Amino acid sequence: MVKVTPQTLREMKRRGEKIAVLTAYDFPTAKLMDDAGIPVILVGDSLGMVVLGYENTLPVTMDEMLHHVRAVARAKPRALIVADMPYKTYETPAQAVASARRFVKAGADAVKIEGGEEMLPQVRAVIAEGIPVLGHIGLLPQSIDKLGGYKVQGRTTESAARLLRDAKLLDETGVFAMVVECVVTDVARQVTASVKVPTIGIGAGPHCDGQVLVVHDVLGLSPRIPKHTKVYADLSAAIRKAFAAYKQDVEAGAFPGAEQSFT
Repeated sequence: MVKVTPQTLREMKRRGEKIAVLTAYDFPTAKLMDDAGIPVILVGDSLGMVVLGYENTLPVTMDEMLHHVRAVARAKPRALIVADMPYKTYETPAQAVASARRFVKAGADAVKIEGGEEMLPQVRAVIAEGIPVLGHIGLLPQSIDKLGGYKVQGRTTESAARLLRDAKLLDETGVFAMVVECVVTDVARQVTASVKVPTIGIGAGPHCDGQVLVVHDVLGLSPRIPKHTKVYADLSAAIRKAFAAYKQDVEAGAFPGAEQSFT
């Protein structure tokens, strides 16, 4: 079993192969994704909403992220494990390096940093430490207060130009790939064509080199599923049905495992 590396992704872009990325936050999900051949697993700070019940990603702490990175890493996946750097943990180059080191120690192969030109010193410092960085431009969930909410980016000439500039600067700085989130389709196409590294879209149309989705959205487990997500399995309905059937069996005294012992 050959481990996926940043170079693997660059070669996939060169060959025109699309890159499938999913989030995972625990051991069994990571194992199943690896069995399915998913090449990149993102331990995203989206766990704040879909696992921990926060309103957004801002309250997610470093300790919470490390806990979930360790769980995913225990699956020893072939996939490249990328850890989201949580809010306020990479405000300076020195802090970014210290945080990235903790993620690598926990089992991550790379880290993701949100932001373009303003984050170049942090990105540069982490890469200089020998830790691969996945960039992230477009809608930045950790900056929703500045952006005024979850809004599509690149709609104006100025916004589109800024995205293209950020993408080129991150490419030149040495990120191995970049997430392009909630960006106008044509602008995402231009970004993808203008950089050497793979672009991983989410809500950015079909022209990126890959796509990333939140696993709970894909499985129909999220209470609010974004419009850009395709639901591949309605597990919520199946789980509710299973829970109800279990409750019914217990209440009827007919639970098949009730009389079994561990001796």
